[in-house]
Amino acid sequence: MATLKDRLVDPAGWSDLVMGNWAVARAMIDSGTRVVTSYPGSPTPEIASALELVPEEKRSYRFDFAANEKVALEVAAGAALNGHPAAVFFKSVGLNVAADSLIQLPLLHLAGGLVVILGDDPGANSSQNEQDNRVFARMAYLPMFEPATPQEAYDLYREAAALARKLAMPVLLRLTTHVCHARELVTVQPCASAPPDWTPRFDPTTHGPYVPITRSVFPMKRRALERLESVREVAESAGCNRVLAPNGAAPVAGKRLGIVSSALPAMAALEVLHDGGQPVEILKLGLSHPLPRKKIAEFLASHDEVLVLEELDRVMETEIKSLAWDSGSKAVLRARTDREELMGELGPQRVRALLARTWPEAFSPGPPTAAPAGEPDAVPRLPQMCPGCGHRSAFHAVKAALEKDSITVADIGCHTLGFQAPYEIGQVLLCMGHGVSTASGLSIGNPARKVVAFIGDSTLMHAGLPGILDAAAHDRDIVLVVLDNGTTAMTGHQKRLGSGEDGGAKVPLKPLFEALGVKFLRECDAYAQAQLTAHVKEAMAHPGFAVVVARHPCMLKLTRDQKRKNPAYQTRPVAIDQGRCDQRHTCVAEFGCPSFVRGADGSVTVHPDLCIGDGSCLQTCPVEAIVRPQRPGGAS
Repeated sequence: MATLKDRLVDPAGWSDLVMGNWAVARAMIDSGTRVVTSYPGSPTPEIASALELVPEEKRSYRFDFAANEKVALEVAAGAALNGHPAAVFFKSVGLNVAADSLIQLPLLHLAGGLVVILGDDPGANSSQNEQDNRVFARMAYLPMFEPATPQEAYDLYREAAALARKLAMPVLLRLTTHVCHARELVTVQPCASAPPDWTPRFDPTTHGPYVPITRSVFPMKRRALERLESVREVAESAGCNRVLAPNGAAPVAGKRLGIVSSALPAMAALEVLHDGGQPVEILKLGLSHPLPRKKIAEFLASHDEVLVLEELDRVMETEIKSLAWDSGSKAVLRARTDREELMGELGPQRVRALLARTWPEAFSPGPPTAAPAGEPDAVPRLPQMCPGCGHRSAFHAVKAALEKDSITVADIGCHTLGFQAPYEIGQVLLCMGHGVSTASGLSIGNPARKVVAFIGDSTLMHAGLPGILDAAAHDRDIVLVVLDNGTTAMTGHQKRLGSGEDGGAKVPLKPLFEALGVKFLRECDAYAQAQLTAHVKEAMAHPGFAVVVARHPCMLKLTRDQKRKNPAYQTRPVAIDQGRCDQRHTCVAEFGCPSFVRGADGSVTVHPDLCIGDGSCLQTCPVEAIVRPQRPGGAS
């Protein structure tokens, strides 16, 4: 049986059960995409995982991780300027980092075409907000495709790539979490067998100017608007913009009812109609910007009431209401009315309730969802750092050094979880790399309370360096704790530039910080808790900018790598010497490793399936009740 790895480069067409991200990766190969770049971020990392599975000698494309999303976009755009079909992908808030360049790209002639894949996250499953990037499509004059299933993710990437190349422009492909991670029987087309064409085609004389300054901005913007309008004509006839009528079309309580929707909400509505049998039509938009105005006007004209069904912001609702006014439509337009309906994903249950509130004569809210018989309700569980995580050891040590009124600033990464009990470190969080700059601002006019910021090594390379340069140049009175685990751990251990993981040069932090002007610098292993506590105390006493690096490899990655190298590798969980344990519960209440289990009688045991035997906890017990088990033969 062929593996998915084999499927990716199988030149023949095939059908298989694959996730949406894998379908996109195959679509890239099918459509002749030559350059792909990314900065990892959920829900899109599996696109990279799939592309990296293909051996170098079998790749028809070049795939690179970049330092951040802006760099990733600019590398892909440069390739497209040179005539190479290109793509870039990152998560929703990554577009904020890349926006400065994205806004300029529609003004240019990108000979190879560029597909910008956005992993939006309604429901904030793995993000700090629910940013709706459909707004960016309007602001930047960019077409946007919105697949609803893995099959559509495959099909619409191919359409987006073809359109981008035909019009020599960027095209957005907006995925959402459940489209990325859903699995479906996907049918793919045969791959092109011709060798990759790497002929350079950068030609500013014919296709320029490429410099949007006052003299050329208006002609370039005019071209961008003209190209967008030509896409509107495509949208009118696009097969992905179609009317679905699972139960036919007939009046309900004397009214012809319709829904305009896209992506996952459209599929949720379709499921509700399948269950209920109501003869309501859905105009499902796969190419959602620019809107197909004629097709929507015709849909409005053939219905008495139309519900605009979308997740998050009132994007389509606003445009369709304007269109209805301009066209003199007599249809009653319905939309979400409650603030709560502007948040979260729209699955079948929420859509059913919304339809019941909109058209109670046609829809009932349905019974409340209950847990299946015989299954207990799931116990709420907070996200937490893995057993053996160096960040846990670091936070335990740093907390011992903090003053009672210290201000702590978090950043994006696994270490963000430090804001939870028992550490309660990290009182402010904005975005990647903000920590040191925000801490600098908090320190101004604040001589009484020391500000301590935290940043991971990946985030430091992504967006932290400018803030460190500022803090060093102004000698801000703050402490920066760098939590270095040597990889991009939070999103799945993707290679971090500067770590040496990708075969490139390893960038040592000490000379980097010294070159940026950092004068106070201390380093130690995050497991060396007493030393780390002393370093942080010394840093807090230093008047000015101080940096402490707490370094330890990601233990989840380390243990997985060990098991790959040696299938016989086994961990040695620690144990509790019940004769010594006086039930102070420092291990549970202050160190907080999830491997420790506190019983109803107060006793503490170690969960053998969770403990990896790293031993970082041994130094935390005041009575030394945490012990290593003996090896066979009696050695400890």
